[in-house]
Amino acid sequence: MAGNDPVDQDAIAAQWEAQLDSQDPAEAAAEAASNELSETMALQWAAMVEDGSRDFGTGKNGGERVLSQEEIDNLLGFNVGEVNLDDNSGIRAIIDSAMVSYERLPMLEIVFDRLVRLLTTSLRNFTSDNVEVSLDRITSVRFGDYMNSIPLPAVLCVFKAEEWENFGLVTVDSSLIYSMIDVLLGGRRGQTSMRIEGRPYTTIETNLVKRLVEVVMADAEQAFRPLSPVTFTIDRLETNPRFAAISRPANAAILVRLRIDMEDRGGNIELLLPYATIEPIRNVLLQMFMGEKFGRDPIWEGHFATEVAQAEISVDAVLYEADIPLKELMKLKVGDTLPLEMRADALVAVRCGSVTLTEGRMGRVGDRVAIRVAKQLRKPNTTFAMFEKADEQTKMMEAP
Repeated sequence: MAGNDPVDQDAIAAQWEAQLDSQDPAEAAAEAASNELSETMALQWAAMVEDGSRDFGTGKNGGERVLSQEEIDNLLGFNVGEVNLDDNSGIRAIIDSAMVSYERLPMLEIVFDRLVRLLTTSLRNFTSDNVEVSLDRITSVRFGDYMNSIPLPAVLCVFKAEEWENFGLVTVDSSLIYSMIDVLLGGRRGQTSMRIEGRPYTTIETNLVKRLVEVVMADAEQAFRPLSPVTFTIDRLETNPRFAAISRPANAAILVRLRIDMEDRGGNIELLLPYATIEPIRNVLLQMFMGEKFGRDPIWEGHFATEVAQAEISVDAVLYEADIPLKELMKLKVGDTLPLEMRADALVAVRCGSVTLTEGRMGRVGDRVAIRVAKQLRKPNTTFAMFEKADEQTKMMEAP
């Protein structure tokens, strides 16, 4: 065949050699450099695609790279899963930075530690079983975020703080409800509580949960009593979070989670207090330790009054004062007489500096001139504890 003829192949090879020999050496070098540049650019593009870089060879964006969707979500603080009240990061942390943190109310932690100790004893008496109560966490949350994160089914108890004139919320989860029912109704030990889906809580279960919440509320009253006496009364029980709205979704609140363990059974109970509820006792919650005083301190005031009472002062008895022109004062000579426009029975002012303390009558005791006090001592507007105690002692002495 003609395609297999070696003569034809030799002719084609000779034709290519002749064409290469006739090409200009400069054109051949330019074509080779162009091919090499194209291969170099292709390698650079491949490396940039693999590294996720935006470097186009200029060197200006050498430190930048394309972020993945997961990295963008972490940066913004968003999560596709359920709302996590423990994790605040990214933009969400910046948004929530305006929320008042419970660390700025240090006395709250002391109150809830006392609640844990009281509740441990009360629940042991209530269940006649070994109950351990622990403080899981104290966090600041927004009311709407918390309501959306409540795992259902659960029982929500709305209570009112009578003295503070506002409401709070107690949430008892399903595992604690069934565990408490098993303990109170004689369930066997060593078996985990069965969670029954698809049915509402019965009247017996609701009443037992209400009794549990009453125990918690009674201990909460005792925990707050050293700071501010308060009475917590149960307003209603709800199973739908929409019916337990006691505050606006954007309002801040304090969330306290308590863990209750009864051997191999137990659950969580959460106490939610909006900031509007604890606003009346905010000054007390700002204390760093129990008994810290703000404003008037009677102990320091009594000490200060005692030290002031022991101080020595100079007292002047002023017989008469008159205002005369400087011209007449300069004309006075030895032997001149200044008439005093006062009667013989006129009162003498007793002064300390420029402050008039009292008035009296001038007389003589032995070889000394004396003043008999004729009016009560004028007390200052700020009454010290020393004067208050002196008045009390005087009234006790005068009493028949």
